[in-house]
Amino acid sequence: MSTLKLKSKHRPFCFSVKGHVKMFRLALTVTSMTFFIISQAPEPYIVITGFEVTIIFFFIILYMFRLDRIINCIFWPLLDIINSVVTAIFMMTVSVLAMIPETTIYLVLGGLFSF
Repeated sequence: MSTLKLKSKHRPFCFSVKGHVKMFRLALTVTSMTFFIISQAPEPYIVITGFEVTIIFFFIILYMFRLDRIINCIFWPLLDIINSVVTAIFMMTVSVLAMIPETTIYLVLGGLFSF
């Protein structure tokens, strides 16, 4: 019984629910950035989505190498929640702004994937 508990505790990040959510979030943000680049959207849209891709990638690498367990002076769940809230605010703003001006199909798709 203790070995089962031990295995579930040390499950690799890529196979955890948190890992799947992060990978899905990364895929959606990269898709959104791709649509913004194809539609030649204003540069701030591309920069904000690129910045979010970089941060999500940073967190994935951090959790894959278990650096959150090594660097224990930071409360990582709180940092992850703050990152998610800030990302949601930025992406909702970008998705709303992407739909207002002259819209192309790729700009609309980029805004939808950001939301």
